[in-house]
Amino acid sequence: MPKRSSKKPRDVNAMAAAIVSEATRDPDDRKNPAAVALGRLGGQKGGKARAAKLTPEQRTQIARKAARSRWQQRETQSESG
Repeated sequence: MPKRSSKKPRDVNAMAAAIVSEATRDPDDRKNPAAVALGRLGGQKGGKARAAKLTPEQRTQIARKAARSRWQQRETQSESG
């Protein structure tokens, strides 16, 4: 039995559009590696930079809110289970 690809559209018009799109796409249509690296660097330092700007009181408040949320989820799960 031949394997069937689930990526092909069944509609004739959709298949035609997919063929045209594949035939006319630019091979250099990928992401710019330099831009990807810059975005990744920004994402890696985001949390640390935010924490450095917060006062100890603000960090405590955020931590308490997160802990309350976690405990509330745990209580909800134990009631339903």
